[in-house]
Amino acid sequence: GLVSFEDVSVDFTWEEWQNLDDAQRTLYRDVMLETYYSLVSLGHCIIKPEVIFKLEQGAEPWMVGEHPNQTLS
Repeated sequence: GLVSFEDVSVDFTWEEWQNLDDAQRTLYRDVMLETYYSLVSLGHCIIKPEVIFKLEQGAEPWMVGEHPNQTLS
């Protein structure tokens, strides 16, 4: 079968994200965006995942609802 974005994506919790340094966060953003755009360029008709919207806007990628009262400064 076809590879989906979910098959190759990595999700971090808020706590895990806090343990990454700036270089690791930048690498994560770059790899996730490149992976998504590569799948699209290969003709995969997929709905843009929420994490890609967040990364494109420079927002943090952790899943909504894990820490509803937690924000990054």
